[in-house]
Amino acid sequence: MASNLKYSSALKTSQQAAISTAAGANAVLTLYSGTQPASPDTAVTSQIALSAHTCAATFGSAASGVLTVGAIGNGTGTAGAGAGTAATWYRLATSGGTALIDGSVGTSGADLNLTGTTSIATGQTVSITSWQLSNGN
Repeated sequence: MASNLKYSSALKTSQQAAISTAAGANAVLTLYSGTQPASPDTAVTSQIALSAHTCAATFGSAASGVLTVGAIGNGTGTAGAGAGTAATWYRLATSGGTALIDGSVGTSGADLNLTGTTSIATGQTVSITSWQLSNGN
């Protein structure tokens, strides 16, 4: 029989709160081009970091199974971005560099949606106005 796991709202909220605790103060969200690694435990190799963003001292707050991430600082397009390279995935890491979460980047239907375009150019200011993580089911 196929898996049919269902979690209570309280448990999902606890799981999301654990992400906030693990991220800690000033977690770093980096947008990349290239192929997303198999997991956050897999090192970044040929992928290009396009912008890095420092998250708020308090990463986020969880309620009803959803983690709403606090303020995320603007990033600046890196030299690797060139004239405009598409961000395809992100990695969230602690301020000390421990990778926690990888996810897709897009403009709609992705784990992290950017407004308008995923194209990031060298020197461009990159803003992320809001971000929520949820535990689907």
